[in-house]
Amino acid sequence: MSASAQPAAPSGPAPGPTAPDASLERLQARLLAGVSRTFALTIPELPPALHHAVGNAYLLCRIVDTIEDEPTLHPVRKRSFCRQFVSVVQGHEPAEAFARALAPLLSQHTLAAERELIREVPAVIAITHALRPAQQAAIARCVQVMARGMAEFQTRASRSGLADMTSMDRYCYFVAGVVGEMLTELFCDYSPAIEAQRATLMSCAVAFGQGLQMTNILKDLWEDRARGVCWLPRDVFVRAGFDLEALDPRRFDPAFGAGLGELVGVAQGHLRSALTYSLAIPPEETGIRNFCLWALGMALLTLRNINRRRDFRSGAEVKITRRTVKLTVAALRLSARHDRLLRGLLHLAGRSLPGGAPRTMERDLAQPRLKG
Repeated sequence: MSASAQPAAPSGPAPGPTAPDASLERLQARLLAGVSRTFALTIPELPPALHHAVGNAYLLCRIVDTIEDEPTLHPVRKRSFCRQFVSVVQGHEPAEAFARALAPLLSQHTLAAERELIREVPAVIAITHALRPAQQAAIARCVQVMARGMAEFQTRASRSGLADMTSMDRYCYFVAGVVGEMLTELFCDYSPAIEAQRATLMSCAVAFGQGLQMTNILKDLWEDRARGVCWLPRDVFVRAGFDLEALDPRRFDPAFGAGLGELVGVAQGHLRSALTYSLAIPPEETGIRNFCLWALGMALLTLRNINRRRDFRSGAEVKITRRTVKLTVAALRLSARHDRLLRGLLHLAGRSLPGGAPRTMERDLAQPRLKG
């Protein structure tokens, strides 16, 4: 049965605390706009009871990401800051001490908006701790898994790439798949009608996150390499006859293009699961559908740019334009309640991409057990 044929069920925010202080909300919106053009666009589409929580969760994840990306921090120091931040989110340590310790260590390599985000950690955490207990629990788990996973991969980061596709799957789970699980928990907590679709949503949540993350990894591969890291899987490129150690933006090797095309196909397969996820959201929840579909549509169009121009030399060359973003948003907004039309639009957007099926991750790999 398609999502549009699902019987209606009561929907709406679960009871709980009111929204955080208006000044904190304005600060959160400004911080979000500074660190993410995409999520600053999509998060306001969510119902207010979710808007506050998801915006806050994104900022918490971006704080972990900022720790990971700071090139002047030693991996051991990064691991220490990640552990401390988890404790801050859980309410066991003061946010002020964390911010005071980390902020002065960030170099000019970290964006000014991200440095401001670190300085404002106490305000961001104040919003976190004003959320409903169920929301806090889902967000805290996500931050814990992400922080531990990123710390694990800091010891593997190098210009020569990850060992294999399984390692890439694992990395994508820690930085994005777990976010898909968190969002599903938040959506199910918000709406009984969405809770009824939990099994379908959870079966696609990790793939949704991985599709978006793989798109970003491919788009940003040259920027990542410039800072000394590569998240591409070596085994895929070895099969194509290319050594990632030889990556050079000045010289395009068709064998590298073949490996890139294989990964575009894998990402496309994950984004098909993302469409299944989006259509499992009841059509009357148009804001949540828009949140999912806009991210999916923009990822598909970015993949299309990458596929058409496999010899690109910077992310800016394959990034979709603001005009394309506006047109995508307009088309998907008009189609949000119509499953058949959505399938047609997204098939059209991805029809030139290599075929690919979402990879099924081992259950214990996708959801590692955590202690404490």
